[in-house]
Amino acid sequence: MKKYLFGLLLAPISLVAQQLTPLTIEKIMNDPKWMGTSPSGYRWSADSKNLFFSWNPEAKEKNAIYKIAVHQPTPQLSEEKEQEEAVGLPKVYTKDRRWSAYEKGGDVFLENEKSGQIRQLTQTVERESSPRFLTSNELVFQRGENLFAVTLNGGEVRQLSNFIRGKRQEGGARTQTSAQDSWLKADQEELFDIVKKRNKQGNIPLMNPRNAALARNTAPGRGLRPVYLEDKILSNVILSPNGRFLTYRITTPVTTNHYIVVPNYVTSSGYTENIPGRTKVGEKLTTSETFIQDLERDTIYKVNVSEIPGIKDLPDYLADYPQQLEERKQKNEDREVNIWGPLWNEEGKYAILIATAHDNKDLWILNLDQETGSVALIDRQRDEAWIGGPGIGMRGAGWIDDQRFYFQSEVSGYSHLYLFDTHTKQKKALTSGKWEVQRVQLSKDKSTFYISANKEHPGITHFYRMSVNGGEMTRLTGMKGGNEVTLSPDEKWLAIHHSYMNRPWELYIQPNKPGAQAVKVTKSTSALFDSYPWMEPDMVSFKNRHGDEVYARVYPAKNPHPNKPAVVFVHGAGYLQNVHFWWSQYFREYMFNNMLSDQGYTVIDIDFTASSGYGRNHRTGIYRHMGGKDLTDQVDGVKMLVEKYGVNPVNVGIYGGSYGGFITLMALFKEPESFAAGAALRSVTDWAHYNHGYTSNILNEPVNDPKAYKQSSPIYFADQLKGHLLMAHGMVDVNVHFQDIVRISQRFIELGKDNWELAVYPVEDHAFVEASSWTDEYKRIYKLFEQVLKKDQPR
Repeated sequence: MKKYLFGLLLAPISLVAQQLTPLTIEKIMNDPKWMGTSPSGYRWSADSKNLFFSWNPEAKEKNAIYKIAVHQPTPQLSEEKEQEEAVGLPKVYTKDRRWSAYEKGGDVFLENEKSGQIRQLTQTVERESSPRFLTSNELVFQRGENLFAVTLNGGEVRQLSNFIRGKRQEGGARTQTSAQDSWLKADQEELFDIVKKRNKQGNIPLMNPRNAALARNTAPGRGLRPVYLEDKILSNVILSPNGRFLTYRITTPVTTNHYIVVPNYVTSSGYTENIPGRTKVGEKLTTSETFIQDLERDTIYKVNVSEIPGIKDLPDYLADYPQQLEERKQKNEDREVNIWGPLWNEEGKYAILIATAHDNKDLWILNLDQETGSVALIDRQRDEAWIGGPGIGMRGAGWIDDQRFYFQSEVSGYSHLYLFDTHTKQKKALTSGKWEVQRVQLSKDKSTFYISANKEHPGITHFYRMSVNGGEMTRLTGMKGGNEVTLSPDEKWLAIHHSYMNRPWELYIQPNKPGAQAVKVTKSTSALFDSYPWMEPDMVSFKNRHGDEVYARVYPAKNPHPNKPAVVFVHGAGYLQNVHFWWSQYFREYMFNNMLSDQGYTVIDIDFTASSGYGRNHRTGIYRHMGGKDLTDQVDGVKMLVEKYGVNPVNVGIYGGSYGGFITLMALFKEPESFAAGAALRSVTDWAHYNHGYTSNILNEPVNDPKAYKQSSPIYFADQLKGHLLMAHGMVDVNVHFQDIVRISQRFIELGKDNWELAVYPVEDHAFVEASSWTDEYKRIYKLFEQVLKKDQPR
């Protein structure tokens, strides 16, 4: 029996009578359930009449599944089974939509869309997955690492590929040659001239036609050309819509890299246990090759990456290393690339590949000649820093029809939508301006793009629609803040995940029409959370010393302390946005900043150079120098506080975690006159010890660009520490390893520094979990600021 929600449930009754004022660290760092739990995980029913989501309005141990009907949007509890039945499983359809197919429980099912009749096509121990229809209306699916096809009229299942683990075995014999095998082989050559002749020619051992045919028919795949994978990794197995061309990627793993282990000291066994970790930046990367198998001609050939324009181009930074530059020029080697796709048009005539260079300076969109493996350039995106931005690559690319292909590029300085016509070879910009296309979705009839973008303001996201031919963008959402939209299958309704800067995320339902009213469905915050007047920070911007516009949020002191102290909060991740009109993912820090404001501090939170949402130049402004513009933006922000908010420049502190912790260290080392105290949490102290994917984009590799690492890593500037420093780090951090903080602590010891302290958290990873850890950490931060920033400082 279904349970209906009684009104809109609030927090547990025990919390209703309590008041949050005054804010304390113990209150705000408690288990976040005290605040209320926002809805998440939106899934529409197949008929678009109901929306299912995860929610926990009663602060229970686990979230539950709720649903609403679009014409009666009152949340009610739902069974998970009901959700599965209503939502259904992801389906693929024939072009005429008469048939659909889907995977369920590791088997493939075929459904007649008119009659609703369902037929189970497979029933095996192995998992069958990824069904899709060919232009011939055959259904293709994957079993293990191979592809199989079946006709819709119930024909036999036939195997299309023949990937085999291990090495090729000659005549079914052992793959390793023993002394006995070698002796027999030599003896055969000595006895028989025909064996000697065949071996010299490289032919197979002598075999009569009958036995040869028998061997072909009994080999794995029965007549299909075998592809032996050895110890390599198979991925990206894609069949062309006409069933003729099979493309796949073979990756050679690296076995010589060093992998970090993270010791875990607090364990149930009582023994120290090691947690397997990652490699460090600069370790060798895996290499891969993409192949095409023409099933009609029974041939296999590689995609010819040597034909990619600029494949040998070297990065500009090598000018700083003349000897290395000359050596690279002499080698004249193709750069290693990763190939994604192909993306086939519906008729199977055109195949688009997206290639990215290992050094991430280039992204190429290529037209593949499937009969030869040759490629022709459609678009090249080159960045001497690194390729990135929202929607770049496979995330924002696809076919509109058999002729037109869309993709995103930052060539204008901002990520925008482009169209390529395979017939005319013309490229056209569909959007433009100093804003970003952040997500693109093509309508079911392929006539309309649905676009999420920050066109109105860098800190406001809206949902738009636009013709695939370009033209005016029509705004569909109207609420200020963050709007994350899940479109119903019939495209008549918007499920809007909305929040404002001082109000957490809630669910709204709206008809898919401009100017339509969005109806609020959930009320998630607790009475205790609502009892405090959460601040709407001042949204400001200022020009940094380089003339760039930098956005910030300011929490003015409600009753400024006589010494007019200020605190800078630095967000993490580098490429992340925190100055916006929606609820911050740094909700604890948001509440802590409110508390600091209550206690007489002015707080600023800056989207410094490298933050997301502001285009390519802002994103790449830290190339080869982390702790450069991103650090001076903090100093310039403090200068703005002094001028416009009257803070005392000698009573300024700074804090942040991860990348924010890194900036905090650099601030105290390189800008000691601007910051009297800092709290660096889970900080990177030496970029040569961080991971490859993130760090190599920004700083290249340590062995190739040591200058970038030495000017970007705090450990090289530890001798310049003057202010008061608190460091805090989880001991089982598998992202920024505890080794990072240990190494810089040893530097301080050897340098004789005594104005620092280290707080360690034995059970915490990079993102803390335990309320007790959060509480202890922020009590230390607050104590540091109270002791340093509110006392008279020498000028």
